Amino acid sequence: MVMFVNYPTWISPYVINGLPIRWYAVMYIFAFATAYLIYSRNIRKDVILKDKKELCDDFFLTVVISLLIGARIGSCLFYDDAAYYLTHPYLIFWPFRSGKFVGLPGMSYHGGVIGSVIGGLIFSKVKKLGFFKMADYIALSVPLAYTWGRLGNFFNGELYGRVSTFSIAMVFPDAERFSTIHQWVRDVADKVGLEYKVGDYVNLPRWPSQLFEAFFEGIVLALILIFIVKKLKDKKNLCDGTILSSYLIGYGLIRFFIEYFRQPDSDIGYVLSFGKNSSNIYLFESFGNISKGQVFCFIMVVVGIVLLVGCNYYQRRMKENDTRKSK
Repeated sequence: MVMFVNYPTWISPYVINGLPIRWYAVMYIFAFATAYLIYSRNIRKDVILKDKKELCDDFFLTVVISLLIGARIGSCLFYDDAAYYLTHPYLIFWPFRSGKFVGLPGMSYHGGVIGSVIGGLIFSKVKKLGFFKMADYIALSVPLAYTWGRLGNFFNGELYGRVSTFSIAMVFPDAERFSTIHQWVRDVADKVGLEYKVGDYVNLPRWPSQLFEAFFEGIVLALILIFIVKKLKDKKNLCDGTILSSYLIGYGLIRFFIEYFRQPDSDIGYVLSFGKNSSNIYLFESFGNISKGQVFCFIMVVVGIVLLVGCNYYQRRMKENDTRKSK
């Protein structure tokens, strides 16, 4: 009996077969459009910023451009051959390899966060805008936009998870094959009902981690942020920077956990290994095996907590000063 799900045959990475337009690129358009619609709607509700709509739109555009730049640079420095790109920096944004157009072959989410923050800070400083207030509106718009990106990964059949024997695990057609000379491969194949001969290469089922991320890092996180905004607004205790902080903490925690379902980069593996069998990145073996993505997520959580405490402390001090002045 087969104990897995086959990747849907009706899904193609191309919008129209024969044309070099991938769903992933289309999903980027959907993502930025969704983010802008949410951001613009919240700006129009702001008593002060609604009269600065054009300036706020420029802030959004700056953040988007900075995000793309940061995501590409982050991918090259964090996950690719950093030494190579440091000596060949012009290739970071060069979309051709060996005479063929390949686009930008790698984007790092954490690099994108760093880039967008830097771009937003510079714009806010030059245009004299309150960065944390603007960043809160950006943070509110990100989760649902992020959902489109992960759906694009799923349609591309990429960024799949670790090998799994659970019945919801899925066989992705372009995933790495494993030789059945390895005992662990035979064990998994036997458990899920795959037929093979010893020495064959088999495509094992994996967690559809792109869908986990689309749901939890996108939809669920969006609902959490909306809940926080409503609760704090009702209590008139929503200070600038709270939503940005909550996003960093929420995303970092959710992504840290989902990383246990994702497969680490094979050329990087685990950066911290406290668990058993850390040499096999294809199976979940221990919560003590930590990927590079989890390290970045931990940093996000710490930064978010520090920022949240700092913003609330600043607001409290401002209220105390206002109270003293009124007396």
